[in-house]
Amino acid sequence: MKKNALLAGTALAAATAFAGGEARAANLTLCWAAWDPANALVELSKDFEAQSGHSMSFEFVPWPNFADRMLNELNSRGKLCDLMIGDSQWIGLGAEAGHYVKMNDFFDANGIDMGDFIPATVAGYAEWPKGTPNYWALPAYADVVGWTYRRDWFERPELQAEYKEKYGRDLRVPETQAELKDIAEFFQGREIDGTTVYGAAIYTERGSEGITMGVTNALYNYGFLYENPEKPYDMEGFVNSPGAVEGLEFYKALYDCCTPPGSSDWYMSETIDAFKSGQAALQMNFAFIWPGVNADPNVGGDRSGYFPNPAGPAGQFAQLGGQGISVVSYSDNQDAALEYIKWFAQPEVQQRWWDMGGAPALQAVVDAPGFAESQPYAQAFLDSMAIVKDFWAEPTYAELLLAMQNRVHRYVIAGEGTAQEALDALVRDWTEVFEDDGKL
Repeated sequence: MKKNALLAGTALAAATAFAGGEARAANLTLCWAAWDPANALVELSKDFEAQSGHSMSFEFVPWPNFADRMLNELNSRGKLCDLMIGDSQWIGLGAEAGHYVKMNDFFDANGIDMGDFIPATVAGYAEWPKGTPNYWALPAYADVVGWTYRRDWFERPELQAEYKEKYGRDLRVPETQAELKDIAEFFQGREIDGTTVYGAAIYTERGSEGITMGVTNALYNYGFLYENPEKPYDMEGFVNSPGAVEGLEFYKALYDCCTPPGSSDWYMSETIDAFKSGQAALQMNFAFIWPGVNADPNVGGDRSGYFPNPAGPAGQFAQLGGQGISVVSYSDNQDAALEYIKWFAQPEVQQRWWDMGGAPALQAVVDAPGFAESQPYAQAFLDSMAIVKDFWAEPTYAELLLAMQNRVHRYVIAGEGTAQEALDALVRDWTEVFEDDGKL
């Protein structure tokens, strides 16, 4: 509590200095993952440099190494990063371990209202504890798992006729998980333009977070819950409910029936490659890839389409991605870092962020007339952000994630045991983590 009070005071002092124009020129280092949105942010940040007199450096780490590299930096109290665009699951650790500066006083002093941002991004990227008005980040990049499909294949008359004869409905964007699997099976092993194609490129990666970020898109929609809504950390009968078991069985069936050969350890880059090379009719991936797909010479334009994760028997949900931007409490440049936060929060900057391939979380941008028609994927982005759920954001999230990666991969990919056994074991694993953490 003393540390949090100290950090809040630091934020207020920085806010006061900035408001009075006393912030010194600084060289800020922003740390994030190495991906297309980061390249866009480099370009966007040139405006900040020109307006503020500060200079910007960037430390971008490939996604498979991002968490290890940056969490080690935070845990060692390193001074490399002044600004951190950390994963949504880090927010609890960032707050409780004192890695991030609490933003409330700075937001209040500078007219930044969390009510102006997409609610799911505030809850996912900024709040800790969840459900309380305690903010440790500004929503920076709104992201969610969705689907890309080969629209040009769907529109071929001969395939439409064959699909309708077989399934009794039109070949169109799936509305349910079951319809998605039917479409994937329909395309699996089919020859199109002299090439054998496959149904769906999905997340299966074991080493970091891949299969968890994939399987939750089935689990949520079949009834999986992380805990009893009436009793925190009570997981028995929720993580391993009958619906959750059915959802895990569905994901394994989708993997077994309808994925490209050799796809047992795939995450974002592999599914992108499979889709862009013409191997897959459907691609699961975070929405950040949609601008690149749309611009791709092989699959872009009218050749591809986009849709939110389809509903299941228990509702329609999608795995939240994305990140908030935080000021690192060990930075010697907190005044300038907070100045960057204020600049980034401006509506005109958020609009340019969208125009350049970013994903803003500001309601004024996404609610503006014409936004849904501004890009071919804009409506799918809006629909997807309205149905998000997220993984645990506990300070012990890394241990929780490793346990789920292990249990799910062993069942879905390696074929070990049953779905019930996998989820029962996961409840035991997570119970042990929370017991060691003093939560149980």
